[in-house]
Amino acid sequence: MNKATLAEHPFRFAGQRDYRYLYLVNSRRLHGLSLGINLNPNNACNWHCVYCDIPGLTRGAAPAADLNLLQAELDDLLALAATGRLPERFPPITSGVLQSITIAGNGEPTSAPNFTDAIGVIIAAASRHGLLQHVKLSLISNGSQIYKPQVQAGLKVWHERDGEIWFKIDSVTPEGIQRINQVNLTANALRKHLKLCGNLCRTRIQTCMFAYAGQPPSETEQQAYLDFLAAAETRAIPLAGILLYGAARPSRQAQASLVTPLPLSWLQAYAERIRALGYTVEVYA
Repeated sequence: MNKATLAEHPFRFAGQRDYRYLYLVNSRRLHGLSLGINLNPNNACNWHCVYCDIPGLTRGAAPAADLNLLQAELDDLLALAATGRLPERFPPITSGVLQSITIAGNGEPTSAPNFTDAIGVIIAAASRHGLLQHVKLSLISNGSQIYKPQVQAGLKVWHERDGEIWFKIDSVTPEGIQRINQVNLTANALRKHLKLCGNLCRTRIQTCMFAYAGQPPSETEQQAYLDFLAAAETRAIPLAGILLYGAARPSRQAQASLVTPLPLSWLQAYAERIRALGYTVEVYA
């Protein structure tokens, strides 16, 4: 797949105005054309992952979404999607048919103050255009806001419509989390957030693996991750599987020169170690 296609986020649609909240992208993990919803147009996130491809990323939270504008943009684009009139912009991967709607943008989407209301607008628009039965609903999150009642309320609605969460875990050691995600977090805190998420909505763990300063994750880091998954406390959490992927998009962060992709063979070999624990694993280089 063309990496430029994978990296494309802002999207001016066929002679129409620019969208503030929407973009189209070919998704490795969703196997086709995905409508992305970016609730962080201010490029602000409470994490600062070294592999992040967002230029101008700042520390912070998403602003309150303009729900009227979000609805108008969804109606504009989904009306075309419902009739199959999206352009064949990304051949040969897709035929212009929308495969998924994914809340994933330039920061942590659940940090939006009106996150639950935004979920309602998205679900209502997909229903209005007859797409709920035909597209996959996904939300990518670092899980940091999962303790908030309004976030939990939104995830319950997402679950009721068969949506799922992709829960970011790139490392489980304090040192690894600080180096990769640049936040202070422990494995116990991660597990607590993951448990809350898994009990609210169908959840997959998504993990980005890459070489840092020319070195793959150490055996200590690899084993800590495997031990985290093998622990009884994690096994008790209902998980739909693991998404293991590489750094396909170039980092736009200060550490960009230190972040390089791992060979597909490395990812596949590590996936086998995870599968040996009884988990379903999908691999994307």
